[in-house]
Amino acid sequence: MTILTADEVRSLVREDEVHRDLYISPTVFELEMEHLWPSSWVYLGHDSQVPEPGDYVSVDIAREPLIMVRDRDGSVCAMKNRCAHKGTKLVTAPSGKLGAAIRCPYHGWTYGYDGSFRAFPLPKGYEGTRIELKDETRGALGLTRVDNLANYRGFVFVRLSDHGLSFEDYFGESLTSIDNMVGRAPEGRLEIAGGVLRYMHNCNWKMFVENLNDTMHPMVAHQSSAGTAKSLWYAEHGKDEPKPMVVEQFEPFVSSYEFFDDMGIRTFDHGHSYSGVHFSIHSNYSAVPGYFESLCDSLGEEKAREVLGTNRHNTVYYPSLTIKGAIQAIRVARPIAHDKTLIESWTFRLVGASDEHLKRTLTYSRIINAPTSVVGHDDLQCYRAIQEGLASSGRDWISLHRGHSQNESNGIAGDYNGTNEVSMRGQYRAWRDQILSSMEAAHG
Repeated sequence: MTILTADEVRSLVREDEVHRDLYISPTVFELEMEHLWPSSWVYLGHDSQVPEPGDYVSVDIAREPLIMVRDRDGSVCAMKNRCAHKGTKLVTAPSGKLGAAIRCPYHGWTYGYDGSFRAFPLPKGYEGTRIELKDETRGALGLTRVDNLANYRGFVFVRLSDHGLSFEDYFGESLTSIDNMVGRAPEGRLEIAGGVLRYMHNCNWKMFVENLNDTMHPMVAHQSSAGTAKSLWYAEHGKDEPKPMVVEQFEPFVSSYEFFDDMGIRTFDHGHSYSGVHFSIHSNYSAVPGYFESLCDSLGEEKAREVLGTNRHNTVYYPSLTIKGAIQAIRVARPIAHDKTLIESWTFRLVGASDEHLKRTLTYSRIINAPTSVVGHDDLQCYRAIQEGLASSGRDWISLHRGHSQNESNGIAGDYNGTNEVSMRGQYRAWRDQILSSMEAAHG
């Protein structure tokens, strides 16, 4: 049941500011779970997490427990993590391997890896009932499949609602960031490696997502941590000494406003964006010996230079996934409540590249994304402070004015200076438009 009217939804988003209720209202969060997340293409997982038939991953999306499974034919499928009998969750672990079939732990109903019904114990007990085992009833006894699933170069997305754009129309040209990330692997594929960092943020999920391309905060929020570490390094070693990997990675986070402004930002329809149109904080990492040559062997020199010459910072695949192609790391937002968000940080191996790349990625994840890092803990503190601050009385509207132009009324897809808040304005327009579209479809 819709808990806000269409007019009330429209009233929360202006062209250059949004109402604070988007962050602090449980009612708005319920609306998102009902309309925004089900009608969006949401990241489910990577197919390298389920390499063999029977391997599975379990994930909750919009409060729907799902299972991603590798089927016997090699395809990846997804279904509701709910037995068709009593509704029991079929698996409770985040990942694992199924037996010969999916077996309910309560009454032993079994299903194929694709969710099709197999059997239940003592079938004679159902003789003469409406679910007596006949060919015409077997289909109705299977698990609920997620029909809207797309596996794009290993990245698996689902759309839970029957209403919504196609995968291609929803993401469009923004998929080039995934292309670039996968293209960096000499064998043309990625593998999840190194485990996952999962930690709870005491904030609304939108604070995390909009922060990824907010380039006005690094030199302020990270000055006391990355800035201090940078000062200590240069005080001891000077500017001419080669920098170790960790210094290469945290030093750019306290670059100047001009650096981030010159990086540039590109926005797309439906809330997607990336920063680093011209260069990024990843552009000046030292080369890994032999890597360029191995990529040339796979792609040819011209294509290899094109791939490595693209060093985007954060790409936001709204609303759930953010990737760093140049460092082969992703972060995933899993909303829990209006003021609670689980963030997952995953790292990838470039298949065919040396382990030095994975080492660099794992180091980055520890010193940048972890809650104990020299960067990530600053953001976590800021999000919590915003959530607590917005609960106080004061102005009801959150400013998104930086770089705003009246020309945006005709659409905002395009290139902008890097400190422009256009990516956030794009996200909230997408938020409003998708919810309204889903509400309209629900009402016929």
